[in-house]
Amino acid sequence: MQTHFTPEQLADPHVAESEKILRKCVHCGFCTATCPTYVTLGNELDSPRGRIYLIKDMLEGGRPADREIVTHIDRCLSCLSCMTTCPSGVNYMHLVDHARAHIEETYRRPLPDRLIRAVLAAVLPYPARFRAALKLAKLGRPFAGLFERTSALKPLAAMLKLAPASVPRASSAASPGVHQGGGAKRGRVAILTGCAQPVLDPGINEAAISLLNRLGVEVVVPPGEGCCGALVHHMGRESEALDFARRNVDAWTRQIDEGGLDAIIITASGCGTTIKDYGYMLRLDPAYAEKAARVSALAKDVTEYLDTLDLPEPAAKPGLTIAYHSACSMQHGQKITRQPKALLTRAGFVVKEPREGHLCCGSAGTYNIMQPEISARLRDRKVKNITATGAELVATGNIGCITQIASAAKLPVVHTVELLDWAYGGERPRQLQ
Repeated sequence: MQTHFTPEQLADPHVAESEKILRKCVHCGFCTATCPTYVTLGNELDSPRGRIYLIKDMLEGGRPADREIVTHIDRCLSCLSCMTTCPSGVNYMHLVDHARAHIEETYRRPLPDRLIRAVLAAVLPYPARFRAALKLAKLGRPFAGLFERTSALKPLAAMLKLAPASVPRASSAASPGVHQGGGAKRGRVAILTGCAQPVLDPGINEAAISLLNRLGVEVVVPPGEGCCGALVHHMGRESEALDFARRNVDAWTRQIDEGGLDAIIITASGCGTTIKDYGYMLRLDPAYAEKAARVSALAKDVTEYLDTLDLPEPAAKPGLTIAYHSACSMQHGQKITRQPKALLTRAGFVVKEPREGHLCCGSAGTYNIMQPEISARLRDRKVKNITATGAELVATGNIGCITQIASAAKLPVVHTVELLDWAYGGERPRQLQ
């Protein structure tokens, strides 16, 4: 794609990087076939190619974002299916991230939108606040239908509908500490606690720690780590996202310097995609660039790490037929496709893959709150394909997908590591009890 940026514009390193990305696009349109919003809405401007044109026009013109651009960028799930499809290597992720930050800086959203986004940014990344908000949601749930009738309040209705009926107790697995492995020591890793997952389903990290410990791996929950920054990053709140990233880099660097780490284990693939990008996100910060790159290099999805270990024979082979849902952040963001299915098969599960596995379930961080109608259409399409497999349960590696699919599916939805922990001698997942 031909570009026309001025030397003055290219002096901005963010613009210079986006210009390089834009020049790789050859207008082929392959991305349109695998883009969930284009497949759903049929509008060229809701495809990666269409959004690239809009972003190019906005950045080249050096102008503020307008309502049209914001509408179509907001509809993007950042699922990154286009990056898997693109034959030219266009890094759409970094381009749309730049666009979102530009929108945040230059566009004044309507008041209801600003308020909802501010609430999400102030609550979701903080476990204690999120836990309190979920408890308060019980009081507001009866009004969800009323809120849904007003366009500006639909995100609020979506939040109330997604809130679980009950909130699990806080787990000790989320507290800083060291979980010693059994038998001969085979490794030392840190594990991300994060923000939403320990509130919604603390059993996921409990299962991961339990399994790794039985395999002889010491697991550290470092003091000072927290939200990876993905939630605010995808809202364009770049300063906040970088602050979260720096805090985590500091927490993990201390562990690297004190006792060494073989990996930083992540059990939520959406977080994994962001943490693996810390090196890029902090590349312009001289105090953090090198440390962030080292952290990104150590970041591993839990299945990615387990695949490197010499696993014993499973303690029990459940033999259940599962539909494996590959989260977008797993298959497109991190390019992890083989390991989860191979591990589940070896553990004694019969793995089936739903049709249209490349399409997003509609969760996408806060997307199912901010774009509830498109999200619901994608969710229902995903659930229909999962149901058609005839599976007994669903396995996936991202808390957002678990929440989204479980809101409509009649099958239990379980994290992959909980099933692996069970097969290798751990407790049966609560969803199957």
